[in-house]
Amino acid sequence: MTLLPFDLPRSWAEVLKDELKKSYLVRLKAFLAQEQFLGHIVYPSEKNIFRALELTSFDNVKVVLVGQDPYHGPGQAHGLSFSVPQGIRPPPSLQNIFKELLSDLGIPVPSTGCLEPWAKQGVLLLNATLTVREAEPLSHHKKGWEEFTDAIIQRIAERKKHVVFMLWGKNAQEKCERFSHLLKDNHLVLTAAHPSPYSANNGFFGCKHFSQANAYLVAHGLEPIQWAV
Repeated sequence: MTLLPFDLPRSWAEVLKDELKKSYLVRLKAFLAQEQFLGHIVYPSEKNIFRALELTSFDNVKVVLVGQDPYHGPGQAHGLSFSVPQGIRPPPSLQNIFKELLSDLGIPVPSTGCLEPWAKQGVLLLNATLTVREAEPLSHHKKGWEEFTDAIIQRIAERKKHVVFMLWGKNAQEKCERFSHLLKDNHLVLTAAHPSPYSANNGFFGCKHFSQANAYLVAHGLEPIQWAV
């Protein structure tokens, strides 16, 4: 039996079984081992690299929220895009997400930045790159993760229907552009500026993506997301 480079939750291992046999993942695994050997601190911890896939099974995906790469500060990254663990102060982009939630749905700004309740309801909090070196954003860019997360998006686009894709900022939008032919007929694609303080006023605030997502899900017989955390 061939040993696979990564051990994924069962539903994703099945959907990605052909992808997991590709040689680029072996090289990616070797790169991560080298980072550890060289003494670099890498986020999130190894046990949380695939946390998004663990909390949101393939069958349960209703919404895909694409981020860029994990937070690179101590204690922030735990495998979910935009989210931070309980007890960690929400970063500025997440604070702006909560402001839009308040404006859109009247949901009070929470005291926590942990978005696990979203993930457990079917919101796939997927970063394009799943690891990063401490204090070095994009340090694990173009090592293989992008190809792997492209495969995740492609499988969702091809094999599911009525999924909402929330694409905030140029990077998320460009990542999904190659799958536009798969997304346009069977899914809802919502685009807006990134919630970063540098761009939130250029189209993120007022986008009303949360209410639009729920309206679409309900219209197709699916349970809406309870966005309060």
